[in-house]
Amino acid sequence: MKIDSATIQHRYDRLAPYFDGLEAMMEGLFFRSWRKKLWEAVEGPHILEVGVGTGKNFDYYPTDARITAIDFSPKMLEQARNKKHRKQVDVDLELMDVQSLHYASNSFDTVVASFVFCSVPAPLKGLKELHRVCKPGGRVLLLEHVISSNTVMAGLMNLMNPLVVKAVGANINRNTVKNVQACGFRNIRVDERSGDIIKLIEAVK
Repeated sequence: MKIDSATIQHRYDRLAPYFDGLEAMMEGLFFRSWRKKLWEAVEGPHILEVGVGTGKNFDYYPTDARITAIDFSPKMLEQARNKKHRKQVDVDLELMDVQSLHYASNSFDTVVASFVFCSVPAPLKGLKELHRVCKPGGRVLLLEHVISSNTVMAGLMNLMNPLVVKAVGANINRNTVKNVQACGFRNIRVDERSGDIIKLIEAVK
């Protein structure tokens, strides 16, 4: 099911004031521990987070790095700015679409995204942008939910996907590991702790 960026942006703008509450249970049960694992792998003095959303990763930011974070939803970014001031987080927030980053090539030591590429209309285009702005030898770290390897579960996810996309703008049937493999990285590793649906992916440029 293909939907353009403006439609997805509108859906996230609509959900922004309630987003943290809607995901609170999943955040507490699953996502929080995975976010910690993700950010433990971050290295380098200049970090880019794409799809910052409401700022759910702020608690895991390294204190010794310059961090830039972007989102394409103005309302989600507004929530992140409020959280930035409330928690006194040192981060530069910018309104931007991952499919067209306004940064020079080879700019960032590590690029990070968590649960982002389920919502990017052209995921290969976005992933190629991450590859472009990452420095040679740098890493792109992705925490993503993907389609199950179980045939029955995958069938259910494909069946439900149009409804989920219409409701919240997220695809639950993306094969993000395969997409990353198509983007020119010289080494790709999926964390051995990853499950069937949640994957922690490390791609080295």
